Amino acid sequence: MNFQEKLFLAGLGSGLLPKAPGTWGSVVGLGLGIAILAYFPVETLFLLTILIFLFGVRATNVYEARTGIHDDSRIVVDEIAGMWLALCISGATVPAAALSFLFFRLYDIWKPSIIGRIDRDAPGGWGVMGDDMIAGAAAGLSSALVLQGLSRLGLGF
Repeated sequence: MNFQEKLFLAGLGSGLLPKAPGTWGSVVGLGLGIAILAYFPVETLFLLTILIFLFGVRATNVYEARTGIHDDSRIVVDEIAGMWLALCISGATVPAAALSFLFFRLYDIWKPSIIGRIDRDAPGGWGVMGDDMIAGAAAGLSSALVLQGLSRLGLGF
């Protein structure tokens, strides 16, 4: 990986860590997402998520064409985009962010339903990035539903 790929595709180098690069990429995504939301509205993070998704598809396609490696474990920009989408949906509270992270990692590792199909069947960068976007949407919705349920029980945060 060249320097630009380490910054972008490997999520500021987090994808180069020897153990659990996807989890570390998700941590970077969570931290950056929270930092962005501290200064900008959720719409800004959502638009950045779309941009990083599109650039991620393109950069992953270029990387895969050059190296012949599909879905290299060092590529974690997909985790960053998925985490950002989860944060956009669930909200910017600490409990929402924590639940989003947990649900995102669960769905990204387990790959239930359409998440797994996209991971297996979509070509190149579309598959690498697409499954994490769906996992992020599912994580954000799951987090919002859990928090709404807790709130209705009088246990809201």
